[in-house]
Amino acid sequence: MAENQKQSNRLMNEKSPYLLQHAHNPVDWYPWGDEAFAKAKSEDKPIFLSIGYSTCHWCHVMAHESFEDDEVAALLNANFVAIKVDREERPDIDSVYMTVCQALTGEGGWPLTIVMSPDKRPFFAGTYFPKDKKYGRLGLIELLQRLLYEWRHNRAKVESAGEQIAKAISSTHERPESTAGPTAQWLSDAFHNLAAEFDAEYGGFGSAPKFPTPHNLSFLLRYHAQTGDMDALHMATKTLTAMREGGIWDEVGFGFARYSVDRRWLIPHFEKMLYDNALLAIAYLEAFQVTEEPLFARTAKQIFEYVVREMRAPEGVFYSAQDADSEGEEGKFYAWDADEIQRVLAGVLGPETADLYCQYYGVTDHGNFDGRNILNTIGRSDDVFCHEHAISPEAFHQQLEAARQTLFAVRETRIHPHKDDKVLTSWNGLMIAALAKAAQVLGEPSYADLAAESARFILTHLRREDGRLLARYREGDAGILGYLDDYAFLVWGLIELYEAAFDESVLQAAIDLSRQMLTLFADPDGGGLFLTGSDGEALIARPKEVYDGALPSGNSVAAMNLIRLARLTGDVSLEQAAEVTLRAFSAQVENYPSGYTHYLMAAMHLLAPGKEIVIVGERDDELCQKMIRAVQSKLLLASVWMVRSPNRQSDVMPFLTNYPLLDGRATAYVCENFACQTPTVDLGVLKDMLANSASGT
Repeated sequence: MAENQKQSNRLMNEKSPYLLQHAHNPVDWYPWGDEAFAKAKSEDKPIFLSIGYSTCHWCHVMAHESFEDDEVAALLNANFVAIKVDREERPDIDSVYMTVCQALTGEGGWPLTIVMSPDKRPFFAGTYFPKDKKYGRLGLIELLQRLLYEWRHNRAKVESAGEQIAKAISSTHERPESTAGPTAQWLSDAFHNLAAEFDAEYGGFGSAPKFPTPHNLSFLLRYHAQTGDMDALHMATKTLTAMREGGIWDEVGFGFARYSVDRRWLIPHFEKMLYDNALLAIAYLEAFQVTEEPLFARTAKQIFEYVVREMRAPEGVFYSAQDADSEGEEGKFYAWDADEIQRVLAGVLGPETADLYCQYYGVTDHGNFDGRNILNTIGRSDDVFCHEHAISPEAFHQQLEAARQTLFAVRETRIHPHKDDKVLTSWNGLMIAALAKAAQVLGEPSYADLAAESARFILTHLRREDGRLLARYREGDAGILGYLDDYAFLVWGLIELYEAAFDESVLQAAIDLSRQMLTLFADPDGGGLFLTGSDGEALIARPKEVYDGALPSGNSVAAMNLIRLARLTGDVSLEQAAEVTLRAFSAQVENYPSGYTHYLMAAMHLLAPGKEIVIVGERDDELCQKMIRAVQSKLLLASVWMVRSPNRQSDVMPFLTNYPLLDGRATAYVCENFACQTPTVDLGVLKDMLANSASGT
């Protein structure tokens, strides 16, 4: 359909940027809802369900090839009821039908294509389909015609298949065979699994495509801290360094792309997700805690520079993602022609700087990405490069930064990729956690201020009057009942924010949300937590997930949160709830522990001797500040910390009144494994107590 002949469909009334991208398709799309299912039932038509998200490259391809095509639209409109779903708004629907796709085809991804009966029972699943057969894939036109024939002529077979699929999916969360809790052996098994998959040359795990999976790296850092195993540390730091050197890192504007399509981290899938950058910032901060390597701290700071510049809304919360495509071409915004870089830099900084920059970042006339260049430093050492070019590291990095700023200004004039400007509670929770972690590790309170502003907005604008958390905010509209991930990730952020700034109202909010989470999501029969609340929409299955994939699972994060809150507040019932959650998935995790690394970090916290650190003193007292920094700057295992003002009563942690000042000076208490060491007013003694802890540092 020509641009000047645009028509609108029902998606025009939606808030999702993904659904709005399809609001002018000739396909008569419906949003997920009663209207669509009633139409399918009354007209006896199968449902064509398409699930994706607004920054998904292959979703765009399928949209342009098929959903903007009049022939495809005519076939769909006449014979199917077509439904569009944003997987980021409705992870429950996506989880159910992605499980179907993986079970039927052995693979998954987006766009997710499902054909099902009006009662939501699927009988076909797949991912991307071109309009006509190519890439070895069946064409969508032919596929729809085949499925329509089966619907009309083999209905009993179709309905039987749908019933069997629905039954198989709904039974996946029955009571597990084993309810034994996690063991230390699983930690060792996971480490050895990861070691077997580690790419010693380029970092990361496995071959192409390579995903960052930051929780794997956080697990390895903790495993090293607990056991002293240097291989674990090497795997984590090698991977973090390699990702920073690769094209997956945006050398001009900062931030990480979604994943690398090759083994070397060179060619990214260019979309940038808020959650990837939050979790990677945490991993780099933790690596800095362990190694004190400046590159890791600098990378975290630059991630935040990117996020605040590009992804922060005026309200102080954070948008969801940036697209891989601009002007219909993947990576066009990010890639460079060699002559453009030479011309721009030579004109501003001189030809010598231009040549130096191109050599350092691997810029060539033939390029490394469809004739253009993705900047990278793979295989290049700063020290060696400076020596070869007889330049001091200080002067060298000044030239690089001047060149970066020059190229950034030029790149800003390009047409920018689409930005998904919806605000998700869950992903904001992760960014709150990352920023609050940065405030702790780097000693920069401004990061805590950014985290607190996002948290205030969510707690004010994404909660109903009864306190029920909501999942999505856009253009003044908050909606969709919050999922487990919304509760778990936000509580994670609030706990980190408490341990950064020690605002007890933040800790109280974390406690309240956790208790509400247990009420809404707990499975009283099988244990663990469902993805959807008991007040949510009934689907053919109620998902309950623990696999720590691109994101850590809500169950893994919730278990960690509950343990930390129990030890912060002394509420034993919260730790018991964490144990129930961990036991519920033990049979699943035991089979392949390295697929559940955030779960294992929660298990580490549970299995290790708990350590509580209390600093008593006024926040503006110099010794008190130094004691807090000593605690926050190191990666302490199985530890929580609190600060008590000697002149205030804690409503959240009333037991803190039992910790007085000594000699009128800031005082540190370190309690471990249900026993407290002698309190100290000596900063050096505190550092020794932390360093010599049985739980490691």
